[in-house]
Amino acid sequence: MDNPAVRRCAYALLGVLAVLPLLATAIGDPFYLGVVTRMMIFGIAAMSLDLILGFAGLFSLGHAVYLGIGGYTVAILSHYGVTNGFMHFGAAITVSAFAAFVIGLVSLRTSGVFFLMITLAFSQMVYFLAISINAFGGDDGLEISAPSALGLDLREPLVLYYVVFATLALVLILGFRLVNSRFGMVIRAVKYNESRMIAVGFPTPRYKLTAFVISGAVCGLAGALLANQTLFVSPSLIQWVRSGELLIMVIAGGMGTLVGPVIGAILYLLLEQVLSGWTVYWPGIVGALLLVLVLVGKRGVIGFITERRRAA
Repeated sequence: MDNPAVRRCAYALLGVLAVLPLLATAIGDPFYLGVVTRMMIFGIAAMSLDLILGFAGLFSLGHAVYLGIGGYTVAILSHYGVTNGFMHFGAAITVSAFAAFVIGLVSLRTSGVFFLMITLAFSQMVYFLAISINAFGGDDGLEISAPSALGLDLREPLVLYYVVFATLALVLILGFRLVNSRFGMVIRAVKYNESRMIAVGFPTPRYKLTAFVISGAVCGLAGALLANQTLFVSPSLIQWVRSGELLIMVIAGGMGTLVGPVIGAILYLLLEQVLSGWTVYWPGIVGALLLVLVLVGKRGVIGFITERRRAA
């Protein structure tokens, strides 16, 4: 997956995101910082899904579970007076990883549509659990009194922006190293021919479960960041619709590229921001645009860019 064109896209994207606050300051509208911060957070979540979808070929329709678990972990700890940010993020990653381990142990025994349905079932189970626990807000959600205490004022939009940006850059760099490592090569080989990998002696269930747990942990980190931005969590974070949105981000941006899902998240949320102001039927327009994108460039935005550069 060590594609120079993909890496150049990643560096260009990080460069643009690094200087974007200067533009927001120049036009005197900090609102856009919050919008782009949200885009980056969902970019991290979509990137985590791409690790199992684009590289391992595991189509999950319950990935938003970990986004919600990460957010609720921060909210519940704050609810009980724990304000230490390192505990917040550490717990969010750990609890999400454990949830992914449990869900993976069950769901990875299946494949194809059965895997899809089991991940969806787990998503709905956690969703209804969140609704039923009135101590943590139930269907109304749970407010967070203050952001995580990291020695930085996360109430400041610019500070939160660069914390999220640094996290995105770190996850992207570590992601590239992971998928180009021996582990990553095995995962990609499992996607195309698992039977052959088993025949040559690789414990493929262990590799897939490890990828599933890493993916869940990263998505939990995104959930913790989202909770710090909104200072509110609700069961809507866990709904299967949210998982579907993450799938759209990955497919639209380009599966198996890591940076593609980040671009997909930015485009999806940008379209939502613009089109929702015009019409309540904006999801239909987004669906039509996604259909055109898939037909024109089957590898998403990244595939379209790299193919155009190759043709030139």
